[in-house]
Amino acid sequence: MNIKSNRKSAERRFIAFSLTPILIIFAVFSVVPIVWGILLMFYNYSPLNANSPFVGFANFKQMLHNEIFLISFKNTFKFVLIAIPVNLVLTLAVALGIKGIRSRLWRNVFRTFFFLPCIAPLSGSALIWTAMLKQNEGLFNIVLERIGLDAVNWLNDPSMAMISIIMMTLWADIGYNIILFGAGLDSIPDMFYEAAKLDGAGPWRSFASVTLPLLSRTSVFVVIMTSISYFQMFPQFQIMTNGGPMNQTSVLALDIFNNAFSYMNMGYASAIAFVLLVMILIVTLIQLRLGRVQWEY
Repeated sequence: MNIKSNRKSAERRFIAFSLTPILIIFAVFSVVPIVWGILLMFYNYSPLNANSPFVGFANFKQMLHNEIFLISFKNTFKFVLIAIPVNLVLTLAVALGIKGIRSRLWRNVFRTFFFLPCIAPLSGSALIWTAMLKQNEGLFNIVLERIGLDAVNWLNDPSMAMISIIMMTLWADIGYNIILFGAGLDSIPDMFYEAAKLDGAGPWRSFASVTLPLLSRTSVFVVIMTSISYFQMFPQFQIMTNGGPMNQTSVLALDIFNNAFSYMNMGYASAIAFVLLVMILIVTLIQLRLGRVQWEY
């Protein structure tokens, strides 16, 4: 009895010893900044001012009358509602194509090829794409002119700026979801496809009746993680357009940065950050609810 008790006590000490540093780091770099940000949103705080008066919900009232915030709010949802569906369709199609390759070596080669852009820092990728999308000497327009088409003002045309950023984001980000969808597809037992084939199901019927239902858990995870990531996208918006032209690419993350570090209005920036946090939380809970599955195989 004493041996079991000593063993359990040693296991508890080991767990406490292992987790304590992780919990301390998490508290210092995650919990404390979140709590501090929530407190700041009730104050008119600026590091340039000696006084930081309590203003209650005045920062939230200011949002409702701030044109930049309203535009950023709309643009954030516009970006998310366009980029995420395109990302999911594209990555699932590529993952299915890679799964159809018989050679394991070539499957790994293609997965590595699509994942390579994810290794590069997003800011570095944004700089490269900014150079390629220049109106006069950019690679994209050089190609268009060579094939007889007119050059496009990718980053300075209000109708094209958001599309350009979405293109860059998809190029830089699809590798993650291709790997995740690939892992989900590999985990589906072949016997389900064999049974569907015996029932006379073709490729499209097998995809709709076998692949999609059995891939639902992976799909829920992919949608949630992509949504959280895309709501917080920032580097490409600042580097490629800095919110322009005419605020058509201004998003909430960029608005938070500008108010906090350009205008030093950190109380108002904290209030916007809290709104963004609540938005992400609500969207995540809705996705978890709608994507709930009750099966196992």
